[in-house]
Amino acid sequence: MPMDRRTELGDFLRSRRARLRPEDLGLPRHGGLRRVPGLRREELAQLAGVSVDHYVRLEQGRTLHFSEAVLDAVARALRLDAVEREHLYRLARPAPASDPSPYPDDVRPGLRRLLDSAADVPAYVIGRGTQVLAWNALAAALLTDFGALPPRERNMARLVFLDDATRSLYADWRAKAHDVAAYLRLDAARHPDDPALAALLAELDASGPDFREVWAEHRLRDKTHGGYRYHHPLVGPLDLAFETFRLPDAPDQALVIHTAEADSPSATALRLLATWSRETSRAAH
Repeated sequence: MPMDRRTELGDFLRSRRARLRPEDLGLPRHGGLRRVPGLRREELAQLAGVSVDHYVRLEQGRTLHFSEAVLDAVARALRLDAVEREHLYRLARPAPASDPSPYPDDVRPGLRRLLDSAADVPAYVIGRGTQVLAWNALAAALLTDFGALPPRERNMARLVFLDDATRSLYADWRAKAHDVAAYLRLDAARHPDDPALAALLAELDASGPDFREVWAEHRLRDKTHGGYRYHHPLVGPLDLAFETFRLPDAPDQALVIHTAEADSPSATALRLLATWSRETSRAAH
């Protein structure tokens, strides 16, 4: 299931047209039923100040070399945010094809030591295609025992959509699923020729309707910061925030750290989980 830029471009633009209403943009809403939700192509072209034919050629992907001025005008008309605008540019003005590379899984020793030294917070390094490349003991205690999984299964998207224990871990599983799919879509556009990423998407697509329904919404979200509520089987509910730090010399890798608000019930539960993790590790050795 490699990403086809022309198909993705058309689907993306149609999804963004569908979320806009003519009356919200100062356009007259003519009587009668509309065959499509949101803006028509003609209305979008009018707002962007481009010819209808020019916009139709963009949405149909007839060529992937549109000018910056046209893309800027369409982005403004569609009210795209910064992440969506970057996605539009990546699809409509692709960089020259390069040799596909495998997942970059070489995590620096210093970064691994940093993970181990951060014993009181769950932390892990995520790579291309949501592959979990390295983790500390508390991340394994919170999420899953990554070390017990085959390497290909150490993948957040696979866990979220295919693993029942992970699904039950998130109080709002659908919100997590939306975030993972939104990040995967960005990653697939960045690396459309990566065979491992294409194989992952094909596996998720074949897994059932859950992934296909979420994927069809065409959401986009980079992994930056946020929070989730967990129902952990050992320590109960946890409200944890996360911060993501992209590595300058390894842009496909990011360090993700979870924290709890000081003196909160979640902080107490996280300390209990850290204690359990240390005791389990000592018993194993």
